[in-house]
Amino acid sequence: MNWELLIDLHKSNDRQGPGSEEQTKMAITLSGLSCASEILQVADIGCGTGASTLVLAENLNANITAVDLFPEFLSVLTANAEKQGLADKIRTLACSMDDLPFEEGSLDAIWAEGAVYNMGFKKSVTYFKRFLKPGGILAASEITWLTQSRPDEIRSYWDNEYPEIATAADKIRVLEEQGFILKGYFPLPVSCWIDNYYDPLRSGFDAFLAKHDTEEAKEVIDAETNEITLYEKYRNYYSYGFYIARKS
Repeated sequence: MNWELLIDLHKSNDRQGPGSEEQTKMAITLSGLSCASEILQVADIGCGTGASTLVLAENLNANITAVDLFPEFLSVLTANAEKQGLADKIRTLACSMDDLPFEEGSLDAIWAEGAVYNMGFKKSVTYFKRFLKPGGILAASEITWLTQSRPDEIRSYWDNEYPEIATAADKIRVLEEQGFILKGYFPLPVSCWIDNYYDPLRSGFDAFLAKHDTEEAKEVIDAETNEITLYEKYRNYYSYGFYIARKS
């Protein structure tokens, strides 16, 4: 996988995956974090260019560590935080999400929108748990089947792309097995995929190919186009599910 091409394709967009400000705010409400009087310690894992980070900073009394593997994304986040007057609440950290430097039991919340697939859901939940205080919040959006049965084409695609795709009941069971208490769950609406992610992404395809006139760049766009086409065809069968849970 050519990370440089993928970074260049995605870094100019507000989002590197499905989501919205409204859905982040809904998850914040379900988490109960906005009611805290003390300054919270929050990590936003796999934050990309910081769409969720900025919402967290606007709505929480918190010090937020925005973590992403790619410094290019974090540079965009830093610039946007300065423009919005939120830079004093956010620090950035370029590192892998499976090698976090936080002390055990030091965080009030871990936020991870559209990122845990990089490690897998169960592995991420198990790993993140150690960094949370007792009663700490884990909020993550994760690719989720909306139905018990689905057409072979889309089942085969996601079984290949991400074998841990499962129903919400299966994901909630993992959380409960790891000692979390569910506080809320909801699937992301279609607008989070089409309006906020796919439409802005494909609007840049022509410029990307003009800049990178290579077969590898064309393969990147072909893969993105195929993903979009499949979602438009099968969007009734899967989405990102947003899971909000408290460490017991």
